[in-house]
Amino acid sequence: MKKNIGIIFICLLFTNLVCGQSSVEIFDKYVEAARQEWNVPGLSIVVVQDGKVVLSKGYGVKEIGKPERVDTETLFGAMSTTKAMTAAAMGMLVDEGKVSWDDKVTKYLPNFRVADYYVSSELRVRDLFTHNSGIGDTDFLWRRTPEISPDEIVRRLQYVKQIHPFRSGFNSYQNVMYLVAGQVIEKASGMPWKQFVTERIFKPLGMKNTFATYEDSKKYKNRSVAHFDFKGKIQPIPETSIDSAAPAGAVWSTADDIGKWVNFMLGNTTADGKQLLKPETFKEILSPQVISPPGEFYDTQALTKPHWITYGLGWDQHDYRGLMVNLHAGSLDGRMAMIGLMPDKKLGVYVFGNLRPAEVNHALMYKTFDVFGFNDNSRDWSKEVKSLYDGLKADARNKADEIKLKRKTDTVPSLPLSAYAGKYSDPFYGEMEVALVGGKLRLIVTKELSADLSHWQFNAFQAAWNKAWWDESLLDFQINPLTGEVDSMTIDGANLKRVRPK
Repeated sequence: MKKNIGIIFICLLFTNLVCGQSSVEIFDKYVEAARQEWNVPGLSIVVVQDGKVVLSKGYGVKEIGKPERVDTETLFGAMSTTKAMTAAAMGMLVDEGKVSWDDKVTKYLPNFRVADYYVSSELRVRDLFTHNSGIGDTDFLWRRTPEISPDEIVRRLQYVKQIHPFRSGFNSYQNVMYLVAGQVIEKASGMPWKQFVTERIFKPLGMKNTFATYEDSKKYKNRSVAHFDFKGKIQPIPETSIDSAAPAGAVWSTADDIGKWVNFMLGNTTADGKQLLKPETFKEILSPQVISPPGEFYDTQALTKPHWITYGLGWDQHDYRGLMVNLHAGSLDGRMAMIGLMPDKKLGVYVFGNLRPAEVNHALMYKTFDVFGFNDNSRDWSKEVKSLYDGLKADARNKADEIKLKRKTDTVPSLPLSAYAGKYSDPFYGEMEVALVGGKLRLIVTKELSADLSHWQFNAFQAAWNKAWWDESLLDFQINPLTGEVDSMTIDGANLKRVRPK
């Protein structure tokens, strides 16, 4: 009896792992429970420790309502975790002496321009990876006008306003700067970015089912489907492509393949006896480059309470349980991903998921660190992270409701609806059209993207996008006080001037 009491006491004292269960068994059960708690249709996860894959597994289904299960060869989007691959590709060129991190971008792209002349002339290769250019948001170019070419996206950067001081730290997340980095890679290597990462990273690491772009991945049959939690209902949605800014987030991969990348980024940078990245370059990529302000970091900081937050070359960084963590999330409509590395524990994890929004990827990363790094199963990260994000969603809904309550419902537009119809243009945003269709206004951004407009108040209209899972926007028309005609319109921060017939 005393012996049994002693065993029970030890199990209670060491709350880390349940007696008789391995770390893999505990984590495996936890992942499935978390998937169900967050209602994610499918997950695919790989955990690497001490140079070996300790778990690689699929959970749930590829598409809600269908029986096909996710496995370790099911394809998912890597999204912004692609950025680290672009940084590694640039590092390989640094190793070869073809590029220096502190070279000016104009050395490789002489016509590169942003609105500020000094930033244009002084921007270095290193700056492309650290979100410190200070220019305004550029995601409109690939998100809402994906049909324009990468070259056109980069050309339009000359019209983006400077909203922060140059190199004032991590000041504005910039996907498009990674596109510029991809163009530098092409100029320095003579090889397009997607070919470079395929030939120099994917093939040497044996990542046979990894694709540099969505377009290249289309023929792969074993693939997951994107889902969105729209008004309380989870449903499949069409894929969103970032191929026009591919070096920022276009890679697609599987758990079996991405585990090889995780192992590589834990410092195992030799493949078939060949060193793919020199130790000093590898160290530089993961060295803190800029301080990240709390507003530019993940909301999970409220739970992890880091002492410091930095950004390396394509990597978020912070301290957890006294050790350095390199991480990066990825997200597009209907998809999420997460990579997390704890180098001192030789431990890494990658999480793929086919639902957005769903922040279970954060929870599973920290659970990996606890269980495999510290033999600690005491903290329910899924519950804590879900409570945090449920609270943030509730706050957002309350703020939206407050705005609706302030709406002036007794107003009417200043002009007949036909007076708002016409074309609107801006050098950065391009041309949009407001058309009168069936007695109602419609905003036409591209052939694929439009929004029906309904009167909100005064000269403002609510825009309901044809991508129903997108939040509605407010479009406001500005009236010239002298002529009484529409001069311009503003939507989601974009101001476009009315195009007058010649």
